Amino acid sequence: MIKITDDAAQALHDLIAAKGSGEGLRLSVEKGGCAGLQYIMEIDNRSDGQEVIEHAGAKVFVDQASSSFLAGCTLDYEDGLAGAGFRIRNPRAARSCGCGTSFEETAAVKS
Repeated sequence: MIKITDDAAQALHDLIAAKGSGEGLRLSVEKGGCAGLQYIMEIDNRSDGQEVIEHAGAKVFVDQASSSFLAGCTLDYEDGLAGAGFRIRNPRAARSCGCGTSFEETAAVKS
């Protein structure tokens, strides 16, 4: 499934503490964005049917429909000149948009 880096785990802990609600990051994939599919991230509580991925106490919730798109991906957190935020490293993405929230899968994994 998806891997969570130490930086992402720490940023998620910090974000939940600052927000004061939610127990983890809900991560899903929907049609849309400039490259065909887009990542959706939201601080939330776990819902029935969601898989829980945990690293260093940080939790990510993934629904069944999104899990095939996220298999082999890494959730990271970057804080640099281009801005700060969570980033998905997807080795199966054929291309992605400049903002990093939209991607197109390679033909071999499209259903």
